Amino acid sequence: MAEVPPENGSPSIGELNEGSLHAALKDWVARPGDAMEVPVGRYVVDVVQDDLLIEVQTRSMSSIRAKLQALCVEHRVRLVYPVIGEKRLIRLDPESGEELGRRRSPLKGNWLHLFDELVYAPRLIEHPHFELQAVLVAVDEWRCDDGKGSWRNRGISIVDRRLREVRDARLFRSGADLAALLPDDLAPPYTHRELARAAGVRMRTAQRASYCLRKLGLLRAVGRRGRAMLVEPAG
Repeated sequence: MAEVPPENGSPSIGELNEGSLHAALKDWVARPGDAMEVPVGRYVVDVVQDDLLIEVQTRSMSSIRAKLQALCVEHRVRLVYPVIGEKRLIRLDPESGEELGRRRSPLKGNWLHLFDELVYAPRLIEHPHFELQAVLVAVDEWRCDDGKGSWRNRGISIVDRRLREVRDARLFRSGADLAALLPDDLAPPYTHRELARAAGVRMRTAQRASYCLRKLGLLRAVGRRGRAMLVEPAG
């Protein structure tokens, strides 16, 4: 889909994580005439498009859940969330900020990775005023081995993420739309491991997808095969 022009130069070390990705997605979703950064009650909304409030989130959904729930009471709300299908890793010198090298990450995301974040608000999709627009993207991730990053990244700081390309987008308005992400060639009942293998994701992502869809009443647990939970479509 949309090709994004590259930005000049390396991001400065200490720049707000994912600031560039958030800004690029906000520009991507906005149409001529839309209002940006609009106060709505006690919140500021990224984009107002006619009667639709659009929020772009590039971090955990847990940090925006309360805001979305509050806005949905009186407004139509769309959450735009990126699924990183491809990532290029760029290393920066911790002293000079100069680029040291780049490589392509072996990890590739697909639509099922949405559940890694939906697990923090699995029933939000049930709200009649809420919809989710997932965007499959390719990004450049700028990293610096400065010892200040999280333990998950072994002390490496993620300086910035920049949008390289929007490859696809999907709109979800119901739990049934999310359930349609499951592989259609997987015969029920099945284990989470079988779901992970069929969908090309890790076991944790399959478990989170199952959890969300069970919360929405779209999957149900039907026993065990050995120590593994068996699930199947509900109803």
